[in-house]
Amino acid sequence: MEQRGVRRVADSLPGVLSAPWSARTWRLVLHVLLGLPVGLLTCAVLLVLGGLTAGLAVTWVFALPLLAALFWCSHRLVALQRARFAALLGVELVLEKPAAPPAEGGWVRRVLAEARSSTTWRWLGYHALAGAGGVLGAALLLGLWAAGLAMATVHLGTTGLGRALPYTMGLHQVLLVVLTVAGIAVLQLSLSVARGVAQLDLALARQLLGPSQRDRANQLSERVVTLTEARAKVVEAADSERRRLERDLHDGVQQQLVSLSMNLGITRRKIKDMPEPAREALAQAHEQTKQTLSDLRQLVRGLHPAVLDDLGLDAALSGIAARSPVPARLRVDLRQRPSGTIEAAAYFVVSEALANVAKHSGASEVAVSVEQIEDPARGEIIKVTVTDNGCGGASEKAGSGLRGLVQRVGGVDGTLHIDSPVGGPTVITAELPCGS
Repeated sequence: MEQRGVRRVADSLPGVLSAPWSARTWRLVLHVLLGLPVGLLTCAVLLVLGGLTAGLAVTWVFALPLLAALFWCSHRLVALQRARFAALLGVELVLEKPAAPPAEGGWVRRVLAEARSSTTWRWLGYHALAGAGGVLGAALLLGLWAAGLAMATVHLGTTGLGRALPYTMGLHQVLLVVLTVAGIAVLQLSLSVARGVAQLDLALARQLLGPSQRDRANQLSERVVTLTEARAKVVEAADSERRRLERDLHDGVQQQLVSLSMNLGITRRKIKDMPEPAREALAQAHEQTKQTLSDLRQLVRGLHPAVLDDLGLDAALSGIAARSPVPARLRVDLRQRPSGTIEAAAYFVVSEALANVAKHSGASEVAVSVEQIEDPARGEIIKVTVTDNGCGGASEKAGSGLRGLVQRVGGVDGTLHIDSPVGGPTVITAELPCGS
């Protein structure tokens, strides 16, 4: 909202020059004119309460109530300025969050705590600058209007300036034209001045009333932490959903297909006197059922292998290495079992890499290494390396499988690197944080 308001003020100059009677232009003008009473009120509050507080500082008994009144007025003036910006410039100012007052100790401790807060003095600094600036800006605008109107209406002959002009016909007319044009230019200029004063006021408010650099950095850090935690929860929820689907398919549809395949097999063996067309149809149904069951098992393993939860990463990788069409050597060296999310990511890196080796590489052997190492920048990580002696040329741009791996590894704050020159060898390296 604030950024949109800033752009609205920043883009207002063309509107001021081309449409001086537009609502946007006069909202800017009204904002500047209201700076006069608001500035006078602010200056009066600061001079009276600030001066009395400073004068009675040696007698803290009297100074503290005045200081409390000054701080209270500061908050009310901030609310007034925010309302002025919102109503006339369309800007919702984001304020710096004041320090939380102490829970105990009464109003004296609250006043002292507020006096130690940098936010308090930044706000008071804004009031001092904006108060004086509001008065000066409004006075400048009114002065330009007065001068512009005097010059633009000099041809009416009602002003002292008009009566003082030489009455020589030619010179008199030229001067009237010049002054009239200059007056109109000054009036037009006053609208641009109003825009500049409003922009300066907005920049000052954002700098002193808004969050400081340290607070913005803290807010950004908190936002990063929140987004990181939210992403970890999403990844964990996705893995949990995959595990649930795997269990449902394994315990439901897969068992039903197993039972159907067994019944079809028993029927083929028991019934010998069926007509040949019926026997062929039964045999075909049996084979299709077994093929569907095999496809379903592959799908279930692709979702989330049950052995990964039951026996861990070493046993799960041993299974896919044993099933690999290309002879695979596996080495797993983990000092401790990582989280389920990291185990799943490592498993699917190896699974997809072995599938790509079998389909595309033409390799005669592949080596898989999974180890836990210490990274100087990230601490403990799981490093997964898959190396084959195939033809190379693998790239995440060439197919969806490797692109999916890059996204999956990135989802747990890991990195995936593919080194696959044409002619081979291909080395796929994934580094996964242990703590995700």
